[in-house]
Amino acid sequence: MNAFDVTPDAGKTPEQLASLRQITLVVYILYALSWLAGITGIIAIVINYVKREDAAGTLYQSHFSWQIRTFWWSLLWAVLGALTMFILVGFLIWFVAAIWFIYRIVKGLLYWSDQKPMPG
Repeated sequence: MNAFDVTPDAGKTPEQLASLRQITLVVYILYALSWLAGITGIIAIVINYVKREDAAGTLYQSHFSWQIRTFWWSLLWAVLGALTMFILVGFLIWFVAAIWFIYRIVKGLLYWSDQKPMPG
């Protein structure tokens, strides 16, 4: 499914959509806070997977996919950075990954604020 295949309500009640909207924001905040306390990133990814089915067919499905991909790619780059730290390349990997992570969170929040699905 791409961003253009989203049904605005996907058979959800306004209350369900409002709840998904709120959960999506909370997850973005948890990912942002993972810079200070990594456990919040773990909480966020668990929420993503638990609520993913509820978001199916809504614009929030694309946000959940965006968040999940952001988590796993960030984890990959963090591990790769740690493994290459001894040759100093790790610092560069971490720096680039940090900028990329910030970009993904900010872009996601901007699309969330505009109530638009994330691009595929």
